[in-house]
Amino acid sequence: MFLASAFILMATPAWGNPDVSYDAQDLMPPTTEPFLSSQVQLQELEPRSLETNSTLAQTSDLQPSESKEAPSTNILDTSPVFQRWNREVPNVLEDIKRDPAFRTRARLGLSYFPSTFDSLGWNVGVEDVFIGRTGLTMSADYQATFTGDRKAGGGEFRYYLLPLGGYFNIAPVLGYRYLETPRYVTDGLNVGAKFQLVLSRTGGADISLTQTWVNPRQSEEVGITKFSFGYALTKNLRLSTDIEKQNSKQKKDTRFGISFEWMF
Repeated sequence: MFLASAFILMATPAWGNPDVSYDAQDLMPPTTEPFLSSQVQLQELEPRSLETNSTLAQTSDLQPSESKEAPSTNILDTSPVFQRWNREVPNVLEDIKRDPAFRTRARLGLSYFPSTFDSLGWNVGVEDVFIGRTGLTMSADYQATFTGDRKAGGGEFRYYLLPLGGYFNIAPVLGYRYLETPRYVTDGLNVGAKFQLVLSRTGGADISLTQTWVNPRQSEEVGITKFSFGYALTKNLRLSTDIEKQNSKQKKDTRFGISFEWMF
């Protein structure tokens, strides 16, 4: 019995006996340590991954905004309007006053003279050549039948009293005119006024009525009434028509014209 008990005590491990010390068991590595260490590593890595993701998200958000700002920067650098406003805020009302609603025009066309043997002819002229940035303009024209029975020509100054950018204007007329018909020949001072209605700015369309007198208050006085209408076909080319009546003591004459005008 004694020998058997001693054998059993020797064969039983130390940690299986509750009376035995746990020093040996404490020396052994715990079985759950690898699992805990992996959890700790995951906990350490997760915040960093979140920070990295947020950083990437912020970077991706910045890229489109930078690409959107690039065109606006180019517009600011290349646009003359923005550059002008950066230098000085313009006076828009003053610009409207000085920027004409009509343009300088060179004219070439055909004329019909029903009161002069139903003759055909031609006409040429230049309208409203601006002198500086003022309302003063210079105009000149010449017209004649192909047979030479009737001729007229001259030059005049016009001073537009209202702002040039408006849709309506009035201009006193002062100049010289020469008139020749089968019934009379006269020349001299030509004075009067022009009334202009702009239907579309920068020469798009306008209507004008001009009334002048050659040698006013003289025996050879001739009144000239001219009604004209112009309409732009392209940016620089315009079609114009006009009706002109000459009233003198000797005879009343009429002319119809159709012309092409080149706008400058």
